[in-house]
Amino acid sequence: MVATGSLSSKNPASISELLDRGYHPESLLNDFDYWDYVVPEPNLNEVIFEETTCQNLVKMLENCLSKSKQTKLGCSKVLVPEKLTQRIAQDVLRLSSTEPCGLRGCVMHVNLEIENVCKKLDRIVCDASVVPTFELTLVFKQENCSWTSFRDFFSRGRFSSGLRRTLILSSGFRLVKKKLYSLIGTTVIEEC
Repeated sequence: MVATGSLSSKNPASISELLDRGYHPESLLNDFDYWDYVVPEPNLNEVIFEETTCQNLVKMLENCLSKSKQTKLGCSKVLVPEKLTQRIAQDVLRLSSTEPCGLRGCVMHVNLEIENVCKKLDRIVCDASVVPTFELTLVFKQENCSWTSFRDFFSRGRFSSGLRRTLILSSGFRLVKKKLYSLIGTTVIEEC
């Protein structure tokens, strides 16, 4: 028997409709009892674990940007759009959900695209005890502002310094997944 949206649970009218079609009463009750238990209850432990994992991934990304701002980017501030790292973390979790080791098998290369040039920021290994099964390449994008000349006007003043520059990230990013141990479907590219 196939459950469809036209039958409503154990509604007597629905059951009598099936009896009219020639189904046996014993099999109907067994089938309905079976469908009562098929839909699993949401596991709150999994939901909490996923939220915790997502928040840890957000912190890793923010730490990466924080470490890179003075060492690799030469700026004092990096402005990140609200919820950008949260969206990226959710996409990373979604892309890792189909992998044999999940997020633990991920190595993430974090880059920043500035004027069509990619600059390497960091390499994040999610679990060093697990052999990587896939790589993700995350590319943050710099915001293309029309007010850069206005900003440069203020940066030429007496307060200017090499580390006073502020980098503004765009809300867009690119995430490229490369499976390391698969012959089919090795690369997935997502533009957001």
